[in-house]
Amino acid sequence: MEEFIVHKGVVAPIDRENVDTDAIIPKQFLKSIRKTGFGPNLFDEWRYLDHGEPGQDPASRKPNPDFVLNQPRYRNASVLIARRNFGCGSSREHAPWAIQQYGFRALIAPSFADIFFNNCFKNGLLPIVLPETTVAKLFDEVAAFPGYELTVDLERQVVVKPQGEELAFEVQPFRRYCLMNGFDDIGLTLRHADKIKAYEAERLAKKPWLAHTL
Repeated sequence: MEEFIVHKGVVAPIDRENVDTDAIIPKQFLKSIRKTGFGPNLFDEWRYLDHGEPGQDPASRKPNPDFVLNQPRYRNASVLIARRNFGCGSSREHAPWAIQQYGFRALIAPSFADIFFNNCFKNGLLPIVLPETTVAKLFDEVAAFPGYELTVDLERQVVVKPQGEELAFEVQPFRRYCLMNGFDDIGLTLRHADKIKAYEAERLAKKPWLAHTL
């Protein structure tokens, strides 16, 4: 998992409340058994005018020119702002996969659905909760200034606006530690790889027949 310490990026706004995971990545794309390739289908039913299916070439699709991510000013965005209760609905982990694989590193909203919020941290995304009035002001500033960028400093736990104003946010210390070091659940376990190998070697030395069991 990629480390997250400081990230600066263009901001894209999703100006809707209660955006559910089926809107983030529609159900037909859950057929894939891979953990990659979901970025082109992020917000698929909003991004395209035609129905999408797994394996389609995005270049053959009909993009919706009115959807925010299809507008030139937002195409390279890597920070997403949204309204309250973002990521509600089913608990599919494909939703943060699609967001991260599209190119977003940080999400900002007044609130997130609990399971989605937890899944973001496990997949290298930083979900940031800010007051609703603060987020509303960010929406106004993004609309007013093309190319609007925010700097997200996880080490200092602040979002820095273009003019230098800092917005503090809270994050649990353990989650902060994992993101800053690029540790997912497997990465956390592999920190102890030497101890695991030593334990397995000792165990087999005492019980050699275990090497031949299924």
